[in-house]
Amino acid sequence: MPVEFTDKKPGNAKPVYLVAKDGLNDAGVDDATKAWASANDFKGQADRVLIVPGENGVVAGALLGTGAGDEGYGTLATGTLARKLPEGDWFFATRPGDADQAAIGLALGGYSFTRYGKKPGTKLRFTLPEGADGARVNRIAEGVFLTRDLVNTPTNDLGPDGLEAAVRALGKLHNAEITVTKGDDLLANNFPMIHAVGRASAEAPRLIDMAWGPKDAPRITLVGKGVCFDTGGLDIKPASGMLLMKKDMGGAANVLGLASMIMAAKLPVRLRVLVPAVENAISANAFRPGDVLQSRKGITVEIGNTDAEGRLVLADALALADDEQPQLLIDMATLTGAARVALGPDLPPFYTDDDNFAAELADAALATADPLWRMPLWKPYDAKLSSKIADVNNVTTDGFAGSITAALFLKRFVEKTSAWAHFDIFAWSPAERPHCPVGGEAQAIRAIERVLSKRYV
Repeated sequence: MPVEFTDKKPGNAKPVYLVAKDGLNDAGVDDATKAWASANDFKGQADRVLIVPGENGVVAGALLGTGAGDEGYGTLATGTLARKLPEGDWFFATRPGDADQAAIGLALGGYSFTRYGKKPGTKLRFTLPEGADGARVNRIAEGVFLTRDLVNTPTNDLGPDGLEAAVRALGKLHNAEITVTKGDDLLANNFPMIHAVGRASAEAPRLIDMAWGPKDAPRITLVGKGVCFDTGGLDIKPASGMLLMKKDMGGAANVLGLASMIMAAKLPVRLRVLVPAVENAISANAFRPGDVLQSRKGITVEIGNTDAEGRLVLADALALADDEQPQLLIDMATLTGAARVALGPDLPPFYTDDDNFAAELADAALATADPLWRMPLWKPYDAKLSSKIADVNNVTTDGFAGSITAALFLKRFVEKTSAWAHFDIFAWSPAERPHCPVGGEAQAIRAIERVLSKRYV
């Protein structure tokens, strides 16, 4: 990582002062620094960095604006330092309110995607803030970086084959067990919708199943949508709609990032990760609008639109997960544009009937600056998914409440598990923020990790 942490402050380390809006007089800086800040119109504006010169023009330190508390990116604002400070050793001269978050923000802000030749950012070494858990900071950053790397990698290098390889690499790192059901074996093992969605691709569809931890420990299952590219199928997307479809496996990328955090922390759980990995391509054998598909659960599904394929592959995987009745079942998917229209790219909705989990998650989202918003599983909308020839249609006809009805579709495949949550994420940052550049992004997994780490200690 471009940002390296050390426990001991080097003698040549330079200070970073955290300055609230209009709070220079309370920041502990000297008069010369105040004068420099005034000359540069620095008033503690959120996420602004001002380099402070010393004698002979050398860098003496830096100021970071933290704003008024209700603006900017809060505890992750430190991420901007990773891109704006010159190389060298640094420390916080002002103690952050949340030491872990300050360090995590720094680490996340230092990310760059370098697979295809882009140079990494400036290397910084920061003294770990007092009270910060360095091991936790590192495993959170590693999980987020794994997610970002997977989402940023184009499909020519990360189709179903490449996604399987990534899961195997993560499993090997943590001694996890991995089984893969692939191609026509999906039909033999009763995963018909995963097969139907992915059969038109040159790379065979598959269900990747990773298990880790003691078999008698509390069971947590994560399911991630692994659509490595989505043309829309025969209901083909316009060209502009395909530009970011390498990220349609963002649900899988996020559950793998979360799994990395869980395994690195050695939480006392039995973790299972299910990734239906497919490409929704177009060929002579592609599934069609109007087809009726059998599902693993026995529910028949009429295809109203082949571009609503993510819920189909998730349904088969969720039915498998539900058979085991885990203590907590979570699925994550880049599922609907409706979620983005409702809440924008930075605020993913989630759905659950478990009020306790929802309350824990709301608290964790605030504490980790990992925003989430609970949406209702509004049962009257379930009728919108009715079909005249099958048990259910995969889409509605009126176009309303798209994210809610997608969640209600998935809920049909989870009957035995009492605690289930569905996250409709974007997995992409369309604008640079202090803690992340433009590109693939981890959403909700830092908040979920906090909930799990408090539940299972």
